[in-house]
Amino acid sequence: MIASAAGGVRAVEEKCSMWNAMPTAALAAIFVVSGLMIFVSGLRLTGIVDKIADRTGLGEALVGAVLLGAATSLSGTVVSVTAAVEGRASLAFSNSVGGIAAQTVFLAVADMFYRKTNLEHAAADLANVFQGLVLVVLLALPFVAFTTPEFAVFGVHPVSFAIPVVYLFGLSGSRRVRAEPMWEPVETDETRTDTPDEEDLRAPKVSTPRLFATFGVLMAFMGIAGWAVAESALAFIDRAGVSESLVGALATAVVTSLPELVTTVGAVQRGALQLAVGGIIGGNTFDTLFLTLADVFYRPGSLYHAIGPGDLFWAALGILMTGILLGGLILRQKRGPARIGGESMAMVLVYVIAVVIQAFTA
Repeated sequence: MIASAAGGVRAVEEKCSMWNAMPTAALAAIFVVSGLMIFVSGLRLTGIVDKIADRTGLGEALVGAVLLGAATSLSGTVVSVTAAVEGRASLAFSNSVGGIAAQTVFLAVADMFYRKTNLEHAAADLANVFQGLVLVVLLALPFVAFTTPEFAVFGVHPVSFAIPVVYLFGLSGSRRVRAEPMWEPVETDETRTDTPDEEDLRAPKVSTPRLFATFGVLMAFMGIAGWAVAESALAFIDRAGVSESLVGALATAVVTSLPELVTTVGAVQRGALQLAVGGIIGGNTFDTLFLTLADVFYRPGSLYHAIGPGDLFWAALGILMTGILLGGLILRQKRGPARIGGESMAMVLVYVIAVVIQAFTA
């Protein structure tokens, strides 16, 4: 067993030395190319997931929350796990929660592409509102862990066990809300309902199993690219001596979140508005599962007691921006300044201020 452990340590050291030996230009190239792989894979996901939603009858909001959210978050999962394995608690945590804020801003970008009315007005869907509330609860759990005495079961904090339970409850609740809603949003002339699209009869029909197979291949590409992003970012952090929290929240998190931007704008242009909003909120709730995986793979102890206030800043920002988004989904303003919602402008403003604060204080 000792020999095996020693062999594992040597393997990690050799891998680290390999990345650290690369020129900075090579690291930057790997980071950019991997980001492009994630971007291109994300381009194809929207149409595939939209067809799966129509054929399964589960609806855009729920399928967006599960399939699209999981697929577009895979590369980010790999980054957080890789960082945790290498003992980088701050990078693992900030990558998990930093992407949530960035992805929420993507809805504001998508709102700019939907010129008919405010996106949050047209995409009214109770399942998305419910998922947003679940996300707030999930983002609050790390604060509970951070502010209570350090305790772990087999090296894993109890909050990490609670996160997937809450996540699964949220999925179950969303499905129930969709099947048996206790209230429904008022329909207006601008409201877009979630109705299955008529498939183009002139185009060759792709079977449902093939759709799922293509979906799986794209996820694999995104996972490999996420690993390359993580390793190149870790080597850059060591070389430049920059903050792990800043790199995690503004570099790896944003790059691995590019699929959310592509799929959200693509969904809006296809008219799949519930899929666009559900994909972002679902991806954000899925991102909180990174914390459980990171805590499991972070062996020195509880992940939540190895981070600092700067890392929690991004979790607090995620709660704030989700609250703004939920307010927009409930208020349902038809038109705001520049024909986008007031909540979209508020989300962009809050995110820009947060980035400036962290850039000058990290």
